[in-house]
Amino acid sequence: MALVTTKEMFAKAYDGGYAIGAFNVNNMEIIQGICEAAGELRSPVILQVSKGARSYANHTYLVKLVEAAVAENPDIPIALHLDHGDTFELCKSCIDGGFTSVMIDASSKPFEENIALTRQVVEYAHAHGAVVEAELGTLAGIEDEVVVEAGQESYTKPEEVEEFVERTGCDSLAIAIGTSHGAYKFTPEQCTVNENGILVPPPLRFDVLEECTKRLPGFPIVLHGSSSVPQEFVKMVNAYGGNMPGAIGVPEEELRHAAELSVCKINIDSDIRLAMTGNIRKYLAEHPDHFDPRQYLKPARQAVKDMVAHKIEYVLGSANKI
Repeated sequence: MALVTTKEMFAKAYDGGYAIGAFNVNNMEIIQGICEAAGELRSPVILQVSKGARSYANHTYLVKLVEAAVAENPDIPIALHLDHGDTFELCKSCIDGGFTSVMIDASSKPFEENIALTRQVVEYAHAHGAVVEAELGTLAGIEDEVVVEAGQESYTKPEEVEEFVERTGCDSLAIAIGTSHGAYKFTPEQCTVNENGILVPPPLRFDVLEECTKRLPGFPIVLHGSSSVPQEFVKMVNAYGGNMPGAIGVPEEELRHAAELSVCKINIDSDIRLAMTGNIRKYLAEHPDHFDPRQYLKPARQAVKDMVAHKIEYVLGSANKI
């Protein structure tokens, strides 16, 4: 099976009440771990590349690694997606270079400018067999070159979504309902403490999601900034020399509920990075005489695979959906 677009993936996910995992990749081990999990669980998957990852690893290397993953997993649908493209030129370059899906993120621009830039990308993408994700509303946090200060984020306005989708022709829409980028999504001060002494972040704005769904029936919605930041890996990182105080993510049960509604794509990146980094730190601390990257990257790759398998089964609900 060649690389596919997300069109059919999203149609099936919407009807089936599950979401497709979109996992940020930037090296071989991450791609291997993700695709091994997806292959074993028979789940469609989106491998996405940010502008920063493309700069770090080189476009050609990343595309060839993804092509290798497709060859090794011929039975699962795999899409290659640009995450947070910020210019027409970047989106065009990715489409020309083999990406089947691109995101144009003009959410920081005024409404009319967002529409104009998104429409430009859509016209080029559709003419070349690719699909486009757009965004309305802005998420707080940091992801590569996307930086929005706390207090500057804004929820998506449901009354704008119909006009935006109609005028741009985009294929999916990322909305802001309270998620945020990075591992530090919520501060302890924003959270409440439950009966088990666990910090619980403020709930997502499902009212915004439900209103957008009413206005865009059957249309695929996307959630960015949806890592759950598992505390066992935060503790692992800190136990082996890290310093990540107050890293709190989105509860998995809220993401599962979103996947049961109109959310067809959930972006997950920090969880993979935490699992990988925690295991590398642990391995090197326990084996100070080891220096071969194959030694410490092997358990890191397994940690990625285990994390993705958990998300597929218990958060996304996409196992056995091909």
